[in-house]
Amino acid sequence: MLEPILPFPRGLVVSVQAEEGSPLDDPAVLAAMARSAERGGAVAVRAQGVANIRAIRACCALPIIGLIKRHVPGSDVYITPAYEDARAIARAGADVVALDATPRSRPGGAVLAEIIAAIHRELGCPVMADCATFEDALAAQTLGADILATTLCGYTSETRAVPLPALDLVARIAAAARRPTLCEGGVGHPSEAAAALARGAYACVVGTAITNVDALTRAFAAAARGQA
Repeated sequence: MLEPILPFPRGLVVSVQAEEGSPLDDPAVLAAMARSAERGGAVAVRAQGVANIRAIRACCALPIIGLIKRHVPGSDVYITPAYEDARAIARAGADVVALDATPRSRPGGAVLAEIIAAIHRELGCPVMADCATFEDALAAQTLGADILATTLCGYTSETRAVPLPALDLVARIAAAARRPTLCEGGVGHPSEAAAALARGAYACVVGTAITNVDALTRAFAAAARGQA
């Protein structure tokens, strides 16, 4: 049962991000990538940072799932850790706010439930909960999150050994939750995206396999060196 009305239909979401220090980490370049994603048939893009979101919004009609990555000493939460981050990306043009929905302590003792409520009340944006476990997803649903994503599976201490994409987790959340489930993390081939949708995902988020030229080049270069 999918209760929320989302700003994008079922399908492919392209994560338009670049590694820190990469020549691609430029708002104009990422905006061009977003336009290519739109041209190729994506239903939405996921983007990080105010300047990047603003540049994408200026030239791309697709809905934007926005976030801010910010490392704060004393906390492992770095995806939209505070309400102020959510407000900044909403003002930049994001249609959905993505945030860390794990139970890890947030900077300044912020409370996830209060952040989600404030985003709904003050910004009028749906919230995408980036989860690591099944328990995270159900807890985020209880706290009011509109979308449940497997984004952080494989990236927390308790899930680091989980093979990606986490299709079993996708299926389990989709079967139990009343919110749309997004598969995100480790999707490297169209067949894996199709598998995620077949397992119950509302949409599939793909980043590295489409937009991370740096990582793709390293992989191909390493393979080429091995054959030299």
